[in-house]
Amino acid sequence: MITRSSALLQRPESLNADVKPLSLPSAWQTQLSRAVRDPRELCRRLGLEDSWLPGAEAGHALFEVRVPEAFLARMRYGDPHDPLLRQVLPLIAEGENVPGYVTDPLEEAEHTPGPGMIHKYAGRVLLIASPACAVNCRYCFRRHFPYGDNSPSRAQWERSLDTLRQDASIHEAILSGGDPLAASDRQLAWLVERLEAIPHLKRLRLHTRLPVVIPDRVDDAMLGWLGATRLQKVMVLHINHAQEIDDAVVAACARLKQAGVTLLNQSVLLRGVNDSVAALAQLSERLFDAGVLPYYLHVLDPVAGAAHFDVPDEEARELVAGLREELPGFLLPRLVREIPGEASKTPL
Repeated sequence: MITRSSALLQRPESLNADVKPLSLPSAWQTQLSRAVRDPRELCRRLGLEDSWLPGAEAGHALFEVRVPEAFLARMRYGDPHDPLLRQVLPLIAEGENVPGYVTDPLEEAEHTPGPGMIHKYAGRVLLIASPACAVNCRYCFRRHFPYGDNSPSRAQWERSLDTLRQDASIHEAILSGGDPLAASDRQLAWLVERLEAIPHLKRLRLHTRLPVVIPDRVDDAMLGWLGATRLQKVMVLHINHAQEIDDAVVAACARLKQAGVTLLNQSVLLRGVNDSVAALAQLSERLFDAGVLPYYLHVLDPVAGAAHFDVPDEEARELVAGLREELPGFLLPRLVREIPGEASKTPL
């Protein structure tokens, strides 16, 4: 019988004979290229029973598996309900047709004035800096996004950047993706150099999971272009469970703060991952210990393939009410939903 108290990714010696120990490459690019992309390999590495294979393969056919070694190493071996594994393990439920769950839940196709650009909110523009992610989260609201149409060349970027240059009401550029930090430092330095040359831009915001799933991404090359910009720097991490924050993540956050980056976190409320007061409270405490301020707790965007993660609104409100009794106000994330067409996130 498998229990949730199983050790993190460890087996008895008798079961380890055929498995080589984890060996993490030093370069983040190498770690990215060596991410687990085979659902059978993922199940084998975590010691899951064969009954999980059909769902893993069926879900992978809809949205491919991608899990870096550094993230895999934080999962509990033999536990199919591990909160990190649950975020990346495909399930048969992903193929179910659930009313209301669609391929573009935020209607981003209606707000794309140019390749790689999404303009939904006043004063800020989102740029798809990379179509790639280091990890494929099963609940991702962009799992069906047409990245092939939103991967601009530098010439196309210049045309899109003209939109920012001509609109003095835009004060913030948000680099997103995919994951913006999956792009090369050379490309990101080029893009940020052009952004900071726009006089009315004040802030650079990055929405990323890479410092969490591959902490080595926060290297000297990245800190070089990030630390040099005149723009105010905000990084919004995406961490859903305290178990994601190990010593390497804490060290990466410390380096970012030393470079003058304000660190925030947004989580998604996910069934079976963080849908308890205890899990959410532990996450907020662990985030603050790492120098990251809890920012948003999103209810699930209704993207096709993710309905099994849903937590109803009333239950979400009860969880936050319980969290309010446990934590000081500055550690309480705002419970929100993103509604297409609204001017901002909608508090619940």
